Amino acid sequence: MGEERDTDEPFGVSGGYRERAARPAGAVLWTRTTLPARPVLPDGCTDLIWSGGRLLVAGPDTGPHLPGDVVPGALPGVPEVRGGTPIVGLRFAPGQGPAVFGVPAHELRDQRVPLADLWPAGRVRGLAGRLAEAGAADSGSGVGRLLEETAAARLRDATTTGGRTSAVAAALARGRPVAEVARAVALSERQLHRLSLDAFGYGPKTLTRVLRLVRALDLARSGMPYAQVAVRAGYADQAHLAREVKSLAGAPMGVLLAPG
Repeated sequence: MGEERDTDEPFGVSGGYRERAARPAGAVLWTRTTLPARPVLPDGCTDLIWSGGRLLVAGPDTGPHLPGDVVPGALPGVPEVRGGTPIVGLRFAPGQGPAVFGVPAHELRDQRVPLADLWPAGRVRGLAGRLAEAGAADSGSGVGRLLEETAAARLRDATTTGGRTSAVAAALARGRPVAEVARAVALSERQLHRLSLDAFGYGPKTLTRVLRLVRALDLARSGMPYAQVAVRAGYADQAHLAREVKSLAGAPMGVLLAPG
């Protein structure tokens, strides 16, 4: 487990946000005390979220998610988290979520659903009760540890292709062509597409775009000029970067990185 730290406000979130490395390996435990002022952007990840006595699952997004809005495609009647409610979340690395939640990632794409829709209701009630007790005892740290322990146990019990999905995500993040990645993991391109939908919620080409966006935003936040960001992140040129950011994030880079 990583050491807890205050972070600079990451892109897509603001206000009372903290994160640290978590169990399982590759996951991130995060907490916040206010709703994000800006959209949460696609990152290839799924999250298990505890807030207001509820356990919610956030699926992999294909576009910006405004926390106060109902997400297109979400199940009817799912309430959104309201401002002022402490929120604790466990964000899984791309490909980890399906083993925890027990459903293919594409079934959760662009959705926010109650965990009770995915797990037996009694199991969710029991976990919610323990989380409520942990939160009352130490205001968040115990909640985070319990979320980590629950996820780690699910991953230990699951039969997964974790090594293969990790290799796929790493290769696509480096911009490797889909055909090359398929050969590297001994799959046909069609098989790789099915694996990607189940593991990540996207086909491999979409996952490549999402992971490239994440890298570009990280570089841009560091102060790197956009032209250099485009080269380093794997875009054809700065115009290509601008089109992709607008397509996936819903706004130009300058707007997304502006203070406030």
